[in-house]
Amino acid sequence: MAKFVTLFSSSKGNSYYIGSSGQAILIDAGRSCKQIEQAMMSCGLDMRSVKAIFVTHEHTDHCSGLRVLASRYGTNVYASEGTLEGLVQNNMLCDRFSADVITSKISIGDMLIERIDTPHDSRESCAYRVTTADGKKAMVATDMGIMLPSVRKAISECTLAVVESNHDVNMLMSGPYPYPLKRRILSDRGHLSNVACAEELPELVRAGVRHLVLGHLSQDNNTPEVAFETSLCSLKQSGMKQDEDFTLTVAPVETNGKSILF
Repeated sequence: MAKFVTLFSSSKGNSYYIGSSGQAILIDAGRSCKQIEQAMMSCGLDMRSVKAIFVTHEHTDHCSGLRVLASRYGTNVYASEGTLEGLVQNNMLCDRFSADVITSKISIGDMLIERIDTPHDSRESCAYRVTTADGKKAMVATDMGIMLPSVRKAISECTLAVVESNHDVNMLMSGPYPYPLKRRILSDRGHLSNVACAEELPELVRAGVRHLVLGHLSQDNNTPEVAFETSLCSLKQSGMKQDEDFTLTVAPVETNGKSILF
């Protein structure tokens, strides 16, 4: 049985832990090395068990702690070619750890990690799906303006999935962000809204996804309560029951020490 832990999830920074049989990976390192280490320790996790860090894209809320963290532990880094180019440009890589392109999939210990491309305003963003030794699958799919069929299919084959529920459209439109930024967030290369996320969930549950985690919530244009209720309403309207057909949680901004076994 594998363990999934949200270390951080928000516009301030993102990092997720997936571990199996004493080996683990991180998806993104978007907070400082010290913060990630402290989050790991508070959850009883050992950073030395992390064999690789997979970066979804080069925006700072997904890689700000990468260079120091990977250097300290000599951890291998994987990302798309475009993302690696962005990391080089942003001085996020160095010769104290290896950084390699993941084109499709790669094995790390007894886990298989697959890359699934996503639409976002970055060089070459992607989501990652992890298959554990017992065949269970988990996926982190955030930072995407629309849900592509390929991403939907990949999520539907999982037991656990983090799906972006970034913003409430009304809060965004009435908020203080400048209009160009609002347009970027709402575009097909921006972020999924609460409603866009909620509309996807019933079909994912029908396909077999049992653990749903709402991720990458905006701290300016959303609240955990609004995101949760929007998705729960969609699932209830489809005749599904919390804790019977699915579990629905909101990924915390800061780690809360809780993990999901899947």
